[in-house]
Amino acid sequence: MKRLTIVMLVALSALVAAAPAPARPFPGVIELPVGWQPEGIAAGAGNAFYVGAIPTGAIYRGHLRTGAGRVAVPPRPGRMAAGIKVDARERIFVAGAFTGQAYVYDARTGMPLAEYQLGTPGATMVNDVALTNDTAWLTDSFRAVLYRIPLARNGTLGRQSAVQEVPLTGDFELAGGFNANGIDATPDGKTLIAVQTNLGRLYRIDPATGAADRIELSGGDVAFGDGLLLTGRTLYVVQNQLNRIAVVRLSPDLRSGTIVDHLTHSALDVPATIAKHGNRLYTVNARFGIPAPETAPYAVVQLRP
Repeated sequence: MKRLTIVMLVALSALVAAAPAPARPFPGVIELPVGWQPEGIAAGAGNAFYVGAIPTGAIYRGHLRTGAGRVAVPPRPGRMAAGIKVDARERIFVAGAFTGQAYVYDARTGMPLAEYQLGTPGATMVNDVALTNDTAWLTDSFRAVLYRIPLARNGTLGRQSAVQEVPLTGDFELAGGFNANGIDATPDGKTLIAVQTNLGRLYRIDPATGAADRIELSGGDVAFGDGLLLTGRTLYVVQNQLNRIAVVRLSPDLRSGTIVDHLTHSALDVPATIAKHGNRLYTVNARFGIPAPETAPYAVVQLRP
């Protein structure tokens, strides 16, 4: 009996040793480099995430499970980074803010792939980007236009000469301050949705014509709307100064919507944009308006819908 007990204990010990270690939880808050001054965030392959730096144009690559990271694209003179997106070919598309430009980088190497001049520096604010199968769409917060950069089926980036301005018409009207800001697209690319920050409005936009129909909202508003994320008929709208994300349930035709919830977190501090990884949402604290932003801490915050 004693021998049998010893054998059983040895077998049990072997099973315990062979059992896989519990997976490390995804951290709720991920610190960015001090003074980073972020705005755009995007999820990439695996557990990678990317965050741009507004004043330098640099891009930070981090790991959502470990929280570790490094600078993937170093600062470049004369460049800025507002909204960003990463495509299936692991390319980072960057809205160049007040430079009036857009950039594309290889997410694996950080090497620049393309540069586009979309508008006049200082008179334009290229703010956010949405990707479809054949186009990179970018908003301008100072002008009533969208910028269209064509993408070939084989992934070839369009030349500067192929870039188009698509005027926003219909219900869209310019007002003082920041106008068109966050943008996203339906999976088939046939409809764009954008938010107008200063008026707190959402629009359904026909990419072929630029005609914008205001989305009628009930259950609240999207004042201070910034980054957008469209998942099925659910639209997440970052409300930066309000430190929350509005959850909008859209109608099947995307012409109306109801605010059904607000997501928040004690760590939010003027979030700007939003990305999705699995069943988690991530936003980045831009902390607009704080003193000494060049020495301030910044972070990515996880939210659960």
